[in-house]
Amino acid sequence: MIVSWNWLTEYVDLAMTHDDLVDRLTMSGLNHEGTDAVDKDHAIDLEVTSNRADCLGHIGVAREIAALYEIPLNVPDPQPVTGSDSISQHCSVVIESEAACERYTARLIRGVKIGPSPQWMQERLKSLGIGIVNNVVDATNYVMFECGQPLHAFDFAKLKDGKIIVREAQPEETFEAIDHRTYQLAPGMCVIADSGSAVALGGVMGGADSEVSEATVDVLIEAAYFDPLTVRSAARKLKLHSPSSFRFERNVDSENLDWASRRVCELILESAGGELLEGVIDVGSPPPSRQPVNLRYSQLQRLLGIEIPVDFVAPTLEKLGLVIESSDENSVTAIPPSWRKDLTRDVDLVEEVGRIYGFEKIPDDVNVPMSASYRPKADRVVDKVRNVLTAAGFDEAVTPSLVPQPWSDAFTPWCDSPPLISSQPMLGVLEEYSHNIGTVNLLRRSLVPSLLEVRRINDYRSNANVNLFETAKVYLPSDDREIPDQPMKLALVSHRDFFAVKGVVEALVKELNPLAAVQIKECEEALLDASQSGALWLGDQRLGWMGSVSESAKKQFGLRSDAIVVEIDLGVLEGETQLIACHANQSPFPPVTRDFNFIMDDEVRWASLESTIRSESGPLLESVKYLETFRDEARDGPGKKRVLFSVVFRSNEATLTGAQAEELCNRIITNCTSAHHATLVG
Repeated sequence: MIVSWNWLTEYVDLAMTHDDLVDRLTMSGLNHEGTDAVDKDHAIDLEVTSNRADCLGHIGVAREIAALYEIPLNVPDPQPVTGSDSISQHCSVVIESEAACERYTARLIRGVKIGPSPQWMQERLKSLGIGIVNNVVDATNYVMFECGQPLHAFDFAKLKDGKIIVREAQPEETFEAIDHRTYQLAPGMCVIADSGSAVALGGVMGGADSEVSEATVDVLIEAAYFDPLTVRSAARKLKLHSPSSFRFERNVDSENLDWASRRVCELILESAGGELLEGVIDVGSPPPSRQPVNLRYSQLQRLLGIEIPVDFVAPTLEKLGLVIESSDENSVTAIPPSWRKDLTRDVDLVEEVGRIYGFEKIPDDVNVPMSASYRPKADRVVDKVRNVLTAAGFDEAVTPSLVPQPWSDAFTPWCDSPPLISSQPMLGVLEEYSHNIGTVNLLRRSLVPSLLEVRRINDYRSNANVNLFETAKVYLPSDDREIPDQPMKLALVSHRDFFAVKGVVEALVKELNPLAAVQIKECEEALLDASQSGALWLGDQRLGWMGSVSESAKKQFGLRSDAIVVEIDLGVLEGETQLIACHANQSPFPPVTRDFNFIMDDEVRWASLESTIRSESGPLLESVKYLETFRDEARDGPGKKRVLFSVVFRSNEATLTGAQAEELCNRIITNCTSAHHATLVG
């Protein structure tokens, strides 16, 4: 926000130096970005945070100065002279979309003479870098930069039937703005229309068809409150930003509409003449009531660490516009002004008192009670995940949340709903992509496609040995939810073989819960090779997917070499995580190792065979390790394979005897023969 030194003097007496003023403003929350000399004026650039929309006008900044320096604030009281004719006889306003426009007011001035605005007004606007148009448009701009309330002036003769209709944009509706560009509107956008077509885009910009020109005689003045989210969405979707949209997006003062409307009418009558019709059209909902906030004086000492005189508190709040409802020796209750929607809790009032008193008065070593922050379980789980994966040789990646259509369609294991479309495609970040990927504007439903692109880039740079992981949100839309699910996922991509990556996943799960065991079941995903892939399960919960990238997917993503991918639901993993440190005693007795070589059908998966071995072997089974698969059609017949694996038995109570080991081996042979028609090779 750029403010003019000379302009500020109309509201407060600036007896201080420029440097002292900007230092005090900076310490109070309006950071000084710089000052430029403009003719005989100073244009002061202040950083205004999004919660301080009241400081997007000179009066708001002057109010801050008045409170900081304890000097009077002079705000004009506009009282424009009206004629005998009533506006209600000539104009009507209807709000059809109250969600987009809470309140709309209109005043009508007849018989204006369009010409240049007064020299003093031109100087004020030029000091802010605002272009000069004419005495009517300049007056609306002047009041906006004076109080922060955007206004708009329509050429009343160009409004069909003298009607104003505030509604949503219709499908395929177009609109020519005052920048003389035509925009394609979309449902949800707020449109100001007459009985025929759109004449303005609510809160963003006026229309070319109704703009004030040299031929204008009658002027309709709009002062309204538009929904911040509606304005922000429209401005971003159309890439049509303006000083008005900037202010509406930050929530203007809905109780200030009448003051701003009277003020601009007063200025237009002074510079352009004409007659202001009696009355004002004011439709919509009244401003919501403001709730009182109670501040206990003890909170000042507790949160700021210094003692602030009690008699400083109430007068300071009053200077900032709050109304003192009651006070006693322990607390004060105040009603925030309409322009301070950010004051809702006692801590907000503590901040207000502290910044006016002077944060620089708080010593560096002040004793403020501190309590250790609590880290959510989800954050602690992600930290453990990072530690395990970096120890396993994986590097963390960060990829964009937006992906092109082909990637979004390539792997969608978590939901079947169409992806969400971003109104602003990602530009400039994805310039390295050498193949045609289309518009990058879909919110990702999986992390895997983005990691495969990172793998491709490394392949083309001859970095073949790349192991990457990413923890981030995906966006899963649903028909019965307005806001999509945003679960955290973990994805891996690796050059290692399937079983090495499977071992990393198992080690990760064991680190988070030593008693948990990952199971792999069959799955069908086009991205994954059917012969080397599977769904990961923890008990009866689906943990995720893993597998080797199929040949068709390798071509789609431009991969030169094989890749193993994994995607895990961190929510499921978090639910099974045991964060309390635990240990298991190591057995002092020696293990017994046995190798098995079974002939079985090609369709039998190792995951199924391993599950049978584990479920039927009892507590003495320590581990099962796959060794290799061998096929010899001449000896074993078509559709057959030999699977070689090793098992380890161990007891925590005594050394296993040969008879015990033999019994366990016979149990494995019997169960594998029964469940999978496997034949032991002698």
